[in-house]
Amino acid sequence: MQAKIYNQKGEESGKIDLPENIFNLKPNADLVHQVALAMSANSRAGTADTKGIGEVRGGGKKPWKQKGTGRARHGSTRSPIWKGGGTTHGPLAEKSYKQKINKKMRVKALCIVLSTKFKNKEIIFIDKLDLKEMKTKEASGIISSLGKITGFGKISRTKKPVAVLTLPGKDDKTKKSFRNLPQIDVQSWKDLSILDILSKKYLLIVSPEDSFSFLKSRLEK
Repeated sequence: MQAKIYNQKGEESGKIDLPENIFNLKPNADLVHQVALAMSANSRAGTADTKGIGEVRGGGKKPWKQKGTGRARHGSTRSPIWKGGGTTHGPLAEKSYKQKINKKMRVKALCIVLSTKFKNKEIIFIDKLDLKEMKTKEASGIISSLGKITGFGKISRTKKPVAVLTLPGKDDKTKKSFRNLPQIDVQSWKDLSILDILSKKYLLIVSPEDSFSFLKSRLEK
């Protein structure tokens, strides 16, 4: 199984062999949904917090005597039915939304998403990025060139986030050059999740051979 590989000028520079256990898997919507849902839950801060009747300030004195006033009986002005009172069944900071994700499931879901992206012709393989300076202008020129590839014109025309640029490792020069471009999200494979890929239409894979090596090491673990 082969795919075209391009240079940063948007010109075809050859072919690349793709590992079938990464780019030729059958769809499994249930697995992808389960992993994506768990990752979304794990990203929740869980900081929402409300105070109950025992935590709000005041309300120590009984507002009026129990009988003889003709009014309903109350023991505290901080009851949930009073203004300024405690909250009933509100969110608590101690609640955890964490869900366990099996490592094999997470890697398999990533490969399924990559396979689907490849079959939908939404992946560009780039042999390497060679930026002379750490400048947004240079990064913008690269995106304009890649936008000339058939089917990927939207990358250079829109200002909405539509693509993820993946790097095989840490590359501050590239990351800082592209970070001011709203349509591009730069991620290293180490930090990439299926949520990043699913939220964007296109995937730009830089130095694919190194990227495949990283993914294969994940599959072998």
